[in-house]
Amino acid sequence: MSFDSEMQAAMETFIVESRDLLQDMEELLLNLEHSQNQADAVNAIFRAAHTIKGSAGLFGIDHIVRFTHTLESLLDQVRDGDIPVSGGLIAVLLPCRDHLVTLMDAIAAGRMEDPPELSAHGQELQQALQQVMDGAQPGAGRKVVAHQTEVQTVAGEKAAVESGNWYLSLRFGEDCLRHGMDPLSFIRYLSTVGDVVHLTSIITAIPELPQMDAESCYLGFEIVLKSAATKEAIESVFEFVREDSTIRIIAPNSRVDEYIDIINALPSDHELLGEILVKSGVLTRLELDSCLQKQALQREQPAGAKPNSQIGEILVREELIQAPLLDAALHKQQQVKEQKARERQSIRVDAERLDKLIDLVGELVIAGAGANLRASKLHDVAMSEATSEVMRLVEEVRDSALQLRMVPIGTTFSRFQRVVRDVSLELGKDIVLDITGGETEVDKSVVEKIGDPLMHLVRNSMDHGIESVAVREARGKPAQGTLRLHAYHESGSIVIEVSDDGGGLNKDKILARAVERGLIERDAVLSEKEIFELIFEPGFSTAEQVSSLSGRGVGMDVVKKNVQSLRGVIEIDSAMGVGTTMRLRLPLTLAIIDGFLVGVGESAFVVPLDHVIECLELPPESLQQDYMDLRGEVLPYIRLRQLFDIQAPMPRRQNVVVVGYSGQKTGLVVDSLMGEFQTVIKPLGRIFQHVQGIGGSTILGSGQVALILSIPAMLQHYRKKEQFRLQGSASALSLPGSSIVS
Repeated sequence: MSFDSEMQAAMETFIVESRDLLQDMEELLLNLEHSQNQADAVNAIFRAAHTIKGSAGLFGIDHIVRFTHTLESLLDQVRDGDIPVSGGLIAVLLPCRDHLVTLMDAIAAGRMEDPPELSAHGQELQQALQQVMDGAQPGAGRKVVAHQTEVQTVAGEKAAVESGNWYLSLRFGEDCLRHGMDPLSFIRYLSTVGDVVHLTSIITAIPELPQMDAESCYLGFEIVLKSAATKEAIESVFEFVREDSTIRIIAPNSRVDEYIDIINALPSDHELLGEILVKSGVLTRLELDSCLQKQALQREQPAGAKPNSQIGEILVREELIQAPLLDAALHKQQQVKEQKARERQSIRVDAERLDKLIDLVGELVIAGAGANLRASKLHDVAMSEATSEVMRLVEEVRDSALQLRMVPIGTTFSRFQRVVRDVSLELGKDIVLDITGGETEVDKSVVEKIGDPLMHLVRNSMDHGIESVAVREARGKPAQGTLRLHAYHESGSIVIEVSDDGGGLNKDKILARAVERGLIERDAVLSEKEIFELIFEPGFSTAEQVSSLSGRGVGMDVVKKNVQSLRGVIEIDSAMGVGTTMRLRLPLTLAIIDGFLVGVGESAFVVPLDHVIECLELPPESLQQDYMDLRGEVLPYIRLRQLFDIQAPMPRRQNVVVVGYSGQKTGLVVDSLMGEFQTVIKPLGRIFQHVQGIGGSTILGSGQVALILSIPAMLQHYRKKEQFRLQGSASALSLPGSSIVS
């Protein structure tokens, strides 16, 4: 590989990783204000900006370096507590993140210099960042609490730390007074960070009067301090006498559990024990440096005279930390090492390569099925066993290949945090997004295609569903509306719900608009679900006025078409004054599924195995009926022979495949049952895209083409058929979306 090609590959890696970091940055910023651990979130945002800055510097992308440097400076002040986290701060940082995304897109397009059309905007953002930094006021110092120092003998540090107080052991250097330092002034200054509960003067170092030097300091103090300050803040009081003095600060026992929780919650970015202790606040940087120096001196000693030089044992021996804190830090260190070991085992793979792998696995499944069929026809036991073993291995390869493309749906959900924030500000509404089930996994191809339909549903729920603050308060609802995204697995499918606690769908208003547009007859009798389905008609809208978000009657019809193109269905549940739920049911994968093969005449059909409940023989008394008695339960069924108009001799006996979907059951009447079958889904041609009830096709081992049935469409057909029978009119079957295979 040439140098140019290596640099190009490195640049592509930089762009991909930067985009990932910017996506993480957006999620952290959106959750920052309400985060329980803001310090970790700010540190993660800072690290993302710092990483992008460093990588951009390697490639000489100076305009990104300059911009991220200003952003980094502001975040550094936020980390130090000089600038508080607020909604205003987040409103300044989010556009900066967006600007970096735009700059990365320009880099990906080959524009390495600062684009002129973006330069002015970048300068405006940098000025805004600088204004925030210039206007930031350092945190006000603690109020000095007037108190009277009680001088008395302390029984010991154990009593102090068990009472929930800090214990300080101070031994000032002999040259302290010569350097112009007054020990008592440091004691007085200590009162600015807390209350000195007890103080004992240590005078054991004072020599006999003739040997005493008036310019030398022989004093020491044992102090019990009541304070909520950090160890580093207490240590900073003695900054000017630190080098010549011995200062030992012991945290109260009440803080041990708190420190352990902090250590456990630390991000996994440090493997060094000392860094973990410093980052958690258990140890100060100066204490760590001092112990590291002692460790280095010990290692220089002869092997026989050298004591144990582990840094953890030195810290405990010097009484700088307690043993439980050391154990917690060692456990965290081990976790970090294990996680980084796992990270080193992962690699990035181009999505096109995965798609190619899935295609090849699909062809392997078809070829394996053909070999298995031929082996069975030869009646060769050894050959049949060999092909069966090959098919077993093919199944494992198929499952492993599909697992590579499974990603959590939460990655898609998190994108809507920003959408909800921006749109709610635009609409003047107070809306919060609640995400659950984000860990639910689905095929990457489904994730890529579901983003736009979800965007339409989210925006419609915010615009039409959730009321304004004034209306909600008048109806006795909380002023803040809630939009929920929820995902879960059900019957081999992924279900995605978009719910709101708004006003719900107005059935009367929908019917009136449908009659006005000529979609239904004025005297038509429709069920609630059929009324709700009218909103998916092209150009249909009940909005009184057109807004920048909705009202033009476009969007919902596109949602339905996109969902159907994924072999999915969309359902609506709504109650006036309570809210609306849009429920999308989608297949987990669009490539390969487990199927159940059935035959009708010379035709073969595949039923997705996840929908199959059981198989049984069609009772003779049910031959002339459209239902049967299934252990006391009425089971309606659909005759595939009639549905697909198959003109073939009727067999002596027929079978029923009981299928279920979304809590409903029905039976499919077929001629023969051929068993389970690995199904490689092949899309239908464009000429057949209007046909409903068929989810695709597949090729059998014999080379015959079999149609894959869409169980949701089958159940929808049955409901339409029942409605037609009950109403005695053809109007029900003329409803939008009710057509099926003819």
